[in-house]
Amino acid sequence: MSPAMNREPPDFDAEFRDRLALLFAWRRDVRRFRVDPAPPALIETLLDRAQLAPSVGNSQPWRIVSVESREKRAAIRANFERCNAEALAAQSGERAGLYARLKLAGLDTAPVQLAVFCDRSTTQGHGLGARTMPEMLDFSVVGMIVSLWLAARASGLGLGWISILDPAAVARDLEAPEEHKFIAYLCLGWPVEEHDDPELARYGWQERTDKGRKVRIV
Repeated sequence: MSPAMNREPPDFDAEFRDRLALLFAWRRDVRRFRVDPAPPALIETLLDRAQLAPSVGNSQPWRIVSVESREKRAAIRANFERCNAEALAAQSGERAGLYARLKLAGLDTAPVQLAVFCDRSTTQGHGLGARTMPEMLDFSVVGMIVSLWLAARASGLGLGWISILDPAAVARDLEAPEEHKFIAYLCLGWPVEEHDDPELARYGWQERTDKGRKVRIV
């Protein structure tokens, strides 16, 4: 099959670029949600847009589980409580007090909760780009999540990524296939409040820095 003909790209003018920068600034990791349901059609649209994310070898290795049953959500909540207690115990002094004050309520109120896995056994992509760096499959899933995050924010929804979980317990409780690696547990819904600064900075946990921005020239 011959390659498709080139197409003229859209005009991404200065106004669009400014608004795109604004979207990045307002993305935010949301931790508190209203209980209002998110329209299923909107969620489907966001997931469709996330499919446009890049993936190594065009493998699209992400596998998404919508966690909706009370039983499964309770298992995830119990997992979080165990891990959160361990994380708090690992802190000391003022840092322990700061940790205890962080708002981590997404599991209680987010109307949409998605567990995202990487299918390490996928044959799609035929191993292109992943033979020497198999972790590229995991990174591809992360790229999809970021795409979903931005698409959600552009539609007024917020997304929170919960990492205080035992991956093996999540996979077991959600009956994931053995070859599926747990990558993320996402809470999705309408934010209780809107901010353009990170909540962890607002609560005194960690300010943003430019350390990662510095480029080493070799």
